[in-house]
Amino acid sequence: MNRTERVSTPLPHREGQGVGLQGGESFIRIILLGYMGAGKTTVGKELAKALGLTFYDLDWYITTRMRRTVKEIFDERGEEGFRRIEHNMLHEVAEFENVVISCGGGTPCFFDNMDYMNQQADTIYLKASPEILQYHLSIGKGVRPLLLGKTKEEVQVFIREQLAQREHFYSQARHTINVDRMDNFEKIAITVDEIRKMLGI
Repeated sequence: MNRTERVSTPLPHREGQGVGLQGGESFIRIILLGYMGAGKTTVGKELAKALGLTFYDLDWYITTRMRRTVKEIFDERGEEGFRRIEHNMLHEVAEFENVVISCGGGTPCFFDNMDYMNQQADTIYLKASPEILQYHLSIGKGVRPLLLGKTKEEVQVFIREQLAQREHFYSQARHTINVDRMDNFEKIAITVDEIRKMLGI
């Protein structure tokens, strides 16, 4: 599925991170982060649509540029190799203007990625409990390389432990919004409205 949406509604200039001026024109850049299954792609697409921005999913961008799925890259190069590619691709897509970007669950936790994202954009942490994340992942259709081969109980333990490790990075985002109750389209729309109010757009 193509995960970019292009529309051309002009946006007003505002002050703050993620907004800049180039050639007298303003631009907005928003990056959504959080654990896998938090709903970054879902919220990102709806937020971009509401604001008239282009949406990019970082994993989709990587697979398009590399002509390999994330799982194939993991299999061929290991997690370290994938993270290096992810780092490089992040530095490409985070230079684009008038965009909403959803990054992978591990993206903020490697290299200087979190500092870089905060310099480049309005960063928003979509925060969810381990129980909600496990439920979303259990009904999702995507392949999650880090969860392959694990039982339901092992996945539960893995999510809880890894989320605790990553919270230090996620919490460095400029904004945080709780998405535990985002279980239908109406609540997704409410989340988008809350983000717009949070950012003043």
